[in-house]
Amino acid sequence: MIKHRWYAALTYAARTFTALLLLCSISTAQAQEKIYLYPDQPNLHIGGREKVADAPFIEHYSAAKKNGAAILICPGGGYATHALGHEGKDIAAFFTSKGYDAIVLHYRVNDESQSGSRYPAAYNDVTTAMRLLRSKAADWGFDPEKTGVIGFSAGGHLASCLATMLQPANEKEKWSTRPAFAILVYPVISMKPPYKHAGSTNMLLGPDPAPGMTDSLSTNERVTAQTPPTLLIHSTDDTVVPVENSLMFFDALRKNHVKATLQIYDHGGHGFGLGTKDAVLNTWPALCIAWLQSLGMP
Repeated sequence: MIKHRWYAALTYAARTFTALLLLCSISTAQAQEKIYLYPDQPNLHIGGREKVADAPFIEHYSAAKKNGAAILICPGGGYATHALGHEGKDIAAFFTSKGYDAIVLHYRVNDESQSGSRYPAAYNDVTTAMRLLRSKAADWGFDPEKTGVIGFSAGGHLASCLATMLQPANEKEKWSTRPAFAILVYPVISMKPPYKHAGSTNMLLGPDPAPGMTDSLSTNERVTAQTPPTLLIHSTDDTVVPVENSLMFFDALRKNHVKATLQIYDHGGHGFGLGTKDAVLNTWPALCIAWLQSLGMP
């Protein structure tokens, strides 16, 4: 009995140590490269609630053992700020640990005084970022056609814009903006009552949107057969962004015969990130990797 207790204690300690190492690696992940989206326009500002004076940029996190795929990360923040920890750097650390190069987007945002950026600034940033990272794919060591997007909350809305408002390759731009896949985690989708997130809508479109803009930017209404395969993650007790946002997007995907998976949890609220503190919520990252592998990514 004593031996068994000693072994159990040792096993528990080993698991705890491993978990701590993982958390440490997540918290200490460092970007290898910072690239401005518009190097010829240094006077652009990210802005937002924090008044970030820097111009919009991406941070590249390179996987040590690459699998040939990459993911663009859009942190949330209500189009007023960026949740760069649990929806940015932590997400990058997770994906690089699985072999994916990760690129965190620092896009333009607004503030309560409406002195920042409205639509289409953030959309221009995410489409420019997708083309930019694809142009870097050969140098960074991944397949440009295996490059997708993940977004959280308002960043989920931005990612859904990238997935539904497509810009093809043309004579000027070598790369299409269509992501190979989209992962939307508790995303803002609707800009209209009763399920809109009022804060994101106000920051993106202003207090008095032009006629038709709330319809146009409700991305469930923009889904077509060309929308990429999509994974949606949400919780039923999300009181910030109602789960109906994901349900409506999933229904639009289904009607357009787009490959889609919807994972809904019975708890979690809003903003749980990787869900590391919850034994149920923390299952979604592994589900995400299995889903990507089912798509051939890698």
